Amino acid sequence: MAKAVILIIEDEDDIQEMLSLAMAKENWSLHVAKTGEEGLAMLKQHPADCVILDIMLPGIDGFKVLKKIKGEPDMKGVPVIMTTARGEEADIVTGLELGADDYVVKPYSPKVLTARVRAALRRREEAAEAPKERTCWRQGRISLDSAKHEAALDEKPLNLSATEFALLQHFLSRPDLVFSRNQIIAAVHGSDYPVTDRSVDVQILGLRKKLGSAGDLIETVRGIGYRLKSL
Repeated sequence: MAKAVILIIEDEDDIQEMLSLAMAKENWSLHVAKTGEEGLAMLKQHPADCVILDIMLPGIDGFKVLKKIKGEPDMKGVPVIMTTARGEEADIVTGLELGADDYVVKPYSPKVLTARVRAALRRREEAAEAPKERTCWRQGRISLDSAKHEAALDEKPLNLSATEFALLQHFLSRPDLVFSRNQIIAAVHGSDYPVTDRSVDVQILGLRKKLGSAGDLIETVRGIGYRLKSL
């Protein structure tokens, strides 16, 4: 199997060095850019398997870089993990709505970020494998085709991140069943994935917003977790 290519877009030298050292241990091929413009140019020239993207960058910020990545047909399928010194919910939701697959708030452990990159690479590899027997689901106005990696609301395409797509598929394929946050994490990311319950809540919030009024199908079960109500 070819080495995974990781693009780090980060302007702080010490963080660049820290990430490069941590990820070199994974035998990944690393590309590093200090600005959003440089990162986009590098991504077009050398396709990556995962992008680590800082929000606070000189020139165009990480949100604008993310929007450009997800707006390009050749790049939108690349998982993007955003890093930020700002942990406000509004910033996190904005990133998720623009298509980020994950986020990490600074200061963070290089081991945690590396684990999240591994999880993103694993999800991408699994998505590329042959589809399982059933690939299509529908509940009310929501439909999903995992083989084509397409989801729609009222037959109009939904712009979902890889994590949001996996969440929606998990719920649609198991309507009316209640899942704890830990069960959702294990199903979507894997049992060894380091994430908090609050992170799950934010991901669910982002998915509900993209589903609009149909987002009410994903119900909160107090004290337990979430379920998708069948129609």
